Amino acid sequence: MITVEALKAAITERITAYNGQDLAFNQRDTESRDLLSSLNHILATDIISPFDVPRQNLSAMDGYAIAMGSTLEQGTVIQIIGESQAGSAFTGTLQAGQGVRIFTGAVVPSDCDTVVMQENTNFAEIRDSIDKSQAYGIELTQAATVDRNIRKQGEEIESGEVVLKAGKRLNPADISLLANLGLATVDIYKPLVVGILATGDELVKVGESLQTLAQIYNSNTPTLKSMFADMPVVIQDYGIIPDHLELTKKAVLNAMQECDVLISTAGVSVGDYDFLTTVIEELGQINHYKVAMKPGKPFVFGELTRGLEVPVLYFGLPGNPLSSVVGSLQFIIPALWQLSGVAQEDMPMTLTVNATLSNDVRKSPGRADFQRGILSKNQAGQYVVSTSGKQDSHRIKQLSLANCLIVLPKDSGNVSAGEEVLVQPFPWS
Repeated sequence: MITVEALKAAITERITAYNGQDLAFNQRDTESRDLLSSLNHILATDIISPFDVPRQNLSAMDGYAIAMGSTLEQGTVIQIIGESQAGSAFTGTLQAGQGVRIFTGAVVPSDCDTVVMQENTNFAEIRDSIDKSQAYGIELTQAATVDRNIRKQGEEIESGEVVLKAGKRLNPADISLLANLGLATVDIYKPLVVGILATGDELVKVGESLQTLAQIYNSNTPTLKSMFADMPVVIQDYGIIPDHLELTKKAVLNAMQECDVLISTAGVSVGDYDFLTTVIEELGQINHYKVAMKPGKPFVFGELTRGLEVPVLYFGLPGNPLSSVVGSLQFIIPALWQLSGVAQEDMPMTLTVNATLSNDVRKSPGRADFQRGILSKNQAGQYVVSTSGKQDSHRIKQLSLANCLIVLPKDSGNVSAGEEVLVQPFPWS
């Protein structure tokens, strides 16, 4: 069996070659998206600013813009002859010794080089006695400094500057930046088409009636769809495939023509009715089968190639719900992000924290163990974690109760309460 770390490295290496050679990623199709619908997608072209930001000198404070050449010593009286508001700039001409009332974000007149905070004037004392429609005088209660409290034109972004590079995963902060530049649409890489199929005579689609006690609902497909919902992918649901060799082959052949990636659940073990590994070997190849982890040992990474110019990458998950979740978190989601074209520095990180174990945990050496846990903080603000009930991979209630995975290394044995363990909080927690 390959280790978890070795399998991650093997998948990363294969996708690097796939993006550069098989997929010819630099020739991948792009599409234009409106700004909001581009969230979490991958930018296909560099974004160049069409103008300076700020577009002109702006006031960083409420106060007074003072004309160039003015005396700025304490006690100086400045004649105020107008006003500059955000969206309504002062258009007159100023001489030394003059100024305008100005507000945060308003344009600083071109003949002004200083903004004085109103708190550093006597405005509060005289505000009720002045007629703001007429010129009036304000006194500086502190000496002022040239160029203070002004956001200079282009100090944040210069016209023609590359503000986002191709490969950037667009997040809400990027949407804010693009909106500030007035960009209503952006070019993104076309989303990957990810096929999902479930296998098993016992499975029934959610929403339909169970007819016998031998039947169960197909929970894996909805689970995977929800886990991939915020990713730059389009899901193609191929439904439930019976435990039949020819029907399995037909479903995979169909999916190969339409998908970039195919993910299956169940049918990859060694049972008499597990046909997927046979079909994958016939239509392509299995790169790795069985990983030293619990749950999820019968994990398959392969590719489908028969009759295709570009291989379809294949991931085979076990049928138990926890195995599907753990396999997706550890291998499939990182792989899909890499396939999407995201820049290495923008790959979503897997958050891990160290926590003190609250209860004894049983484990046998030989496989990495991902146990469901409940992570919290104690009164001292330190992370503590406990297991969430029995750890059998078919138990779905404990998965819902948990908010993290407790990661126990391959060679470790039993772990006692009070010891420190590595924890991966669920992305949705």
